[in-house]
Amino acid sequence: MKIKSAFLNAWKNDGVLEFARGLLDLGVKVLSMDETYKLLIKDNISVKDLSKHSFSHLCEMLDGREDFLLVSNLKPIDPLKDEVREAMKDFDHAQLISLAAKNYDRGVVLIDPKDYEDLLDVIKRSKLDLKYRKRLASKALNYAIRYDILLSEMVSEKEEKFPDILNLSFKKAEDLRYGENYHQKAAFYINDTNEPCIASAKQIHGKKLSYNNIMDANNAIECVKEFYDPTIVIMKHATPTGIASSNDLVLAWRDAFATDTYSPFGGIVSVNRELEEDLAEELSKLFLEVVIAPSFEERSIKILGRRKNLILLEVRGLNKDSPFKDDRRLDFRSVSGGLSIQERDDAKMIPDEWKVVTENKPSREDIESMVFGFKCAKWVRSNAIVFVKEKKTVGIGGGQTARVDSSWIATHKGKENINNSIMASDAFFPFRDAIDVAKEFKIRGIVQPGGSIRDDEVIEAANEYGVFMVFTGQRCFRH
Repeated sequence: MKIKSAFLNAWKNDGVLEFARGLLDLGVKVLSMDETYKLLIKDNISVKDLSKHSFSHLCEMLDGREDFLLVSNLKPIDPLKDEVREAMKDFDHAQLISLAAKNYDRGVVLIDPKDYEDLLDVIKRSKLDLKYRKRLASKALNYAIRYDILLSEMVSEKEEKFPDILNLSFKKAEDLRYGENYHQKAAFYINDTNEPCIASAKQIHGKKLSYNNIMDANNAIECVKEFYDPTIVIMKHATPTGIASSNDLVLAWRDAFATDTYSPFGGIVSVNRELEEDLAEELSKLFLEVVIAPSFEERSIKILGRRKNLILLEVRGLNKDSPFKDDRRLDFRSVSGGLSIQERDDAKMIPDEWKVVTENKPSREDIESMVFGFKCAKWVRSNAIVFVKEKKTVGIGGGQTARVDSSWIATHKGKENINNSIMASDAFFPFRDAIDVAKEFKIRGIVQPGGSIRDDEVIEAANEYGVFMVFTGQRCFRH
């Protein structure tokens, strides 16, 4: 196939001038319209203006030709900011891309400036075969479909979180080193978002990300977003090994690390304040996979950069005074043959609505520690038991099928540090046994959702050991 004419209408100007000149050098006639035409004519490039032609005329022109090249890309849609009418302006051009992609057997459609140079080379070598055109058409069709899906999301009613037909569109951010295991291939796809999250993270140092890095980093980011105070989260295998809050982040790191001094090796650290030199020196003493912060001091990058493979992720917005809120946010979990979808667990913790159910009562300081502990328990795999003192964890147990086992693990890790701590549970106690395990360490209080048919037995155990217990009425399972 020999291309005789090319229609250029690109929102992205990257390389379009050089590409147009390259086409002219190959004897291809250049057509354009609107802003792209103005750009080309300003640079003295020979181009025919189609600005006055109707959309239907452009469709007929592309549909009937057997030697066309359509080069088009659209202004990105931001569902969180754009008005529907503004986003609809490029609707016709999206349909034009789809039409050209459908007719790949008679022409070529190009949407990515990264393909300009390669296409010029292919045309020059007369290698514009059907397989090559089909690959470009597939890329263009997915691009146009993504535009339609984003537009559909904007037009849909906001309360329609679970429509009868669900269309999702994600774009590839990068190929990953490997999947969950070395023999599995993997890639990372993202959606457009203004949220401080793993999808908006910027890698500033280190080796290529793996699938496990993405999963662990996601949990580390989401966990640290729970806290307003300066906080350190240490994450391993998608569950926290230690969490601490302090205005002195070096102290917070030492407190979080002290929770479990074995598990953080090869783990991930997230912090919700700028990472400064003194903290970088502390972190550099331990082998870590990933370190995450809203920003890094230049000196801290140099210090951590001594480990060439250590991944540094910058997530702007992690240091905001209040967590990001978006009613559209949903959690997706893939299952064989489908997706399970739910609202994010963004329920507020309101201590004034909690219920003290024991003879002993918590102090104001105890309540602050309970809020901290319950937030920590939320991010530990169920069944989760977390022991805290003030605003630091001293024992974490999770991922067990029996709650008593999680209690035993947490006390085994915390040992004497458990004394005078507060016990937080992500769900109710089905039996009193988990409290019986903890009583040997002289805990001072318990916070849990309540709601078991054996609540009376559990309350009796708490009164027997002289500890206070608070029911939150709110479960935070994490499967």
